[in-house]
Amino acid sequence: MVKYELTVTDTIVNFSGKEKRAIAVNGQIPMPTLVFTEGDTAEIHVHNQLRETTSLHWHGVFLPNKEDGVPNLTQMPIEPNTTHIYRFPIIQNGTHWYHSHSGLQEQIGMYGNFIMLKKESDPSFRKGIDDLPTVPIVLSEWTNFKPENIHRMLHSANDWSAIKKNATQSYSEAIKAGHFKTKLTNEWKRMMAMDVSDVYYDKILINGRPDTDLKSIDDKPFKGGDNVRLRISNGGASSYFWLTYAGGKITVVASDGNDIEPIAVDRLLIAASETYDIVVPIPAENIAFEFLATTEDRTKSASLYIGNGIKQLKSPLPRLKYFEGMKMMNDMMKMNGDLDDMGMKMSLNQMDMNVVMYPEITGELKKKKGDQKDKMDMKNEHAHHSENKYNSNALSDITTLNYAMLKSTTKTSLPAKAPVKELHFILTGNMSRYVWSLDNKVVSEADKILIKKGENVRLVLYNNSMMRHPMHLHGHDFIVLNGQGDYAPLKNIIDIMPMETDTLAFNANVEGDWFFHCHILYHMMSGMGRVFSYENQAPNPLIPNPKLAQRNLFADDRKFHFMAENDFATNGNDGIAMFQNTRWSIGTAWRLGYNPMHGYETETHVGRYIGQMQWLMPFIGFDWRYRKIEIGEQEKNIFGQTNTKDKRNLVSLGFNYTLPMLIIFQTEVFHSGDVRLQLIREDIPISKRLRAGFMLNTDKEFMVELRYIVNKNMGIRTHYDSDMGFGAGLTLNY
Repeated sequence: MVKYELTVTDTIVNFSGKEKRAIAVNGQIPMPTLVFTEGDTAEIHVHNQLRETTSLHWHGVFLPNKEDGVPNLTQMPIEPNTTHIYRFPIIQNGTHWYHSHSGLQEQIGMYGNFIMLKKESDPSFRKGIDDLPTVPIVLSEWTNFKPENIHRMLHSANDWSAIKKNATQSYSEAIKAGHFKTKLTNEWKRMMAMDVSDVYYDKILINGRPDTDLKSIDDKPFKGGDNVRLRISNGGASSYFWLTYAGGKITVVASDGNDIEPIAVDRLLIAASETYDIVVPIPAENIAFEFLATTEDRTKSASLYIGNGIKQLKSPLPRLKYFEGMKMMNDMMKMNGDLDDMGMKMSLNQMDMNVVMYPEITGELKKKKGDQKDKMDMKNEHAHHSENKYNSNALSDITTLNYAMLKSTTKTSLPAKAPVKELHFILTGNMSRYVWSLDNKVVSEADKILIKKGENVRLVLYNNSMMRHPMHLHGHDFIVLNGQGDYAPLKNIIDIMPMETDTLAFNANVEGDWFFHCHILYHMMSGMGRVFSYENQAPNPLIPNPKLAQRNLFADDRKFHFMAENDFATNGNDGIAMFQNTRWSIGTAWRLGYNPMHGYETETHVGRYIGQMQWLMPFIGFDWRYRKIEIGEQEKNIFGQTNTKDKRNLVSLGFNYTLPMLIIFQTEVFHSGDVRLQLIREDIPISKRLRAGFMLNTDKEFMVELRYIVNKNMGIRTHYDSDMGFGAGLTLNY
């Protein structure tokens, strides 16, 4: 029995110049590294001293379902000022990690290493690998924003993260880069700007620090010629990390806790929640070589210096060529929102569409060793017109790891005589409203997927969204069908790139309700997942009220998110407030004049979004307005119908539809019989911080505006309104 006591408490941290709330376990971030040896029994006492519920999930660990740590699915949440005991046998070995599965707690500190060692007598023990000096590493990110606020902002399409990352891709930037047509095509196909990662982070951390020196292990200083094994877990809530090393090649020896044949690469991209064991050399004395972890969007990084002496730095990755990515995205996107792989049959991360944005691969920054520039240009030109157009490894000498390269050290074939259940899923999403789903259904809209104990379950996953998704299966490893036959690698998470189709298979051998979900935290909380449930299984004793637990589980993706904006202008006050969730929208807009001639009005719409892309929203509305006009004066719309702007109390039916160029077309029929058609576009990105907008309708009303974004919650706006005239003022938003 190996026992750990874990006490969960609130704390204050200062990772990037501001004191912010975080959650510590035993007073530290990351949580303590838990170490076991295969054959042990783990007993972990979790003392919750928070003022909210919590939980701990043991990522990639084989255990009884009731120990899996998913609140409202495998157990009830751990209430404040209570203790919960997890107890399970250690029946495997490898590098794993653990984290909170409650709300967004993982983002603010609840992650740590979970290491299960091999016995030296294990037949799979590898001399020169399993006996190397070893360091557990957990990668993470830190934001000074509350994660709940980040989640809310993502759902309201706030582009503050893009501004902070210098990735707005505005019209002025497009013109400067020679990509004005690219930008027009992008918006014609109703797409938002190219997005590589959702969230801007203030700091990247390696074992809780942005920079760390690793000079020795167990008081034994490193020297030239040593090799070091790093057990790396990506504990980031939403970040992928490029891993590079100044001391030479990285040798990958395990993935998701499972041994693979050693592979030497120059770099690898570790997905959110993924783990890799790597071996790095210390090639010289008196030098500390930089191990660099860089976010996929290349805005932030953290360093681990391995060795003693002068620091040898690794060249930072150059800035992404966003407009090249936008151009690629335009080619792949159909007008209906589906993706077209153009017959490339992409899988296993071999064809990286983002390679067009990597200057070190597709630019002129990297040449073949000993070759002349024209030879490199010829190679790129040939690759451009071949099946290797997006194959990073075929385009340069930089070797990047992909899943096709992984080969297990032992046979991994599933039971040959077991029945096979094949399931197909399409990964779907809507970036503008931040809805992520499988087959256009979120967790609360889908039934549990019933499987039978003993059968082999085959999953075929196609990513029809423009974001990559690290799909994680609880309680089981799956084989990745990658052409290695009986030696296909075992994993518990697979990164699926846009337009990829990947096939996984696992043997259903542990009863329970097991979560299968995207491990980007904000995608999971938006509903991107399913629950696999074994037929005829015994009830879970830790779920005394299954209906209540299910309601609580479904509450995550049913949650309404609030946003509001108000303009305090010289000609009046106008604003909007909205509550929205996965499907529903409740919005109210108002306009208040400073004199009776300007009047005041409010419009409320309650609607439901339809379809995968959610371009259509039928609604029911209510319009109330008052304005003082001259006696006998009447206004008519372009259809000749009389307007009642002086006093109006009307109910309406209508719909919003997103047209090309992201223009919202609104049709509304009032109970008086009047019809109003309207075109509106907000947030036209003129420059990095300057936005334009317009409104035009058949009531002969129009508005044009310019707004400068000062910070996340404030802007300066000027506009002209056909009813209220010219105005300028301060805009506040939430």
